[in-house]
Amino acid sequence: MFEWGVSIVPTPDQDWRNATLGTRVRVALWLRDEVCAGNTFSKATLRTAIAGAEQVDRRMRDLRPAGWVIRTNLDMPILRPEQLYLEKIGAPVWERKHRGAGLRQISAKTRRDVYARDRYMCRRCGIGAAEAYPGEPDSTARLTLGCVRTLAADEAAQAEALVTECARCSDSAGSAPGDRITVSEFKVQVRALPDGQQQELLEWMADDFRPLRPAERVWSMYRQLPAELRDGMRRDLLGG
Repeated sequence: MFEWGVSIVPTPDQDWRNATLGTRVRVALWLRDEVCAGNTFSKATLRTAIAGAEQVDRRMRDLRPAGWVIRTNLDMPILRPEQLYLEKIGAPVWERKHRGAGLRQISAKTRRDVYARDRYMCRRCGIGAAEAYPGEPDSTARLTLGCVRTLAADEAAQAEALVTECARCSDSAGSAPGDRITVSEFKVQVRALPDGQQQELLEWMADDFRPLRPAERVWSMYRQLPAELRDGMRRDLLGG
């Protein structure tokens, strides 16, 4: 950072290079100092800058409830898929009094209960944990939790206020309001279904949930296991 040609050294508590700071704080400081509002950046550049920190992408998304506006190519078509746009800097989360701004307090039990209730599937797009996105075999889904209503920073989230989302749907929901498909497009897809499937869809809509066969429920649970446990379980069941 420079002021009239003189280098200004940030204090340790406001230096994104300081690994003792929380990841969300470091991400916010990096965006403030290295990107600045009105400029683009990429997740790859962010990950390189905050190397070694856990869940950098998620900590960046956690800034949105604190008033930070970070756009993706889903709501700004001018952006390339790997680009993001820092439109607005929100609450200064590097300051102690704003440290919890926008954060949701979710207990481990509530998190488990919501995942189980939603059958370990994204309620927006229907993808299961660790499954590949259609047409993208190298891109797998990671589940997270989203809010269906705004929570105060110090409010403990209850299951009824939460919904299971994949990180991709969470990104699009947090960066732009509204649906990604128009009503007319949706109606075209519904009319293309056979009568029996239309009726089945209506039943799902009435229940606001798509029931799964027992094998599908167990599959979703299996996909939640770490890869090394999945491999061992598969060998055990196959008798190998």
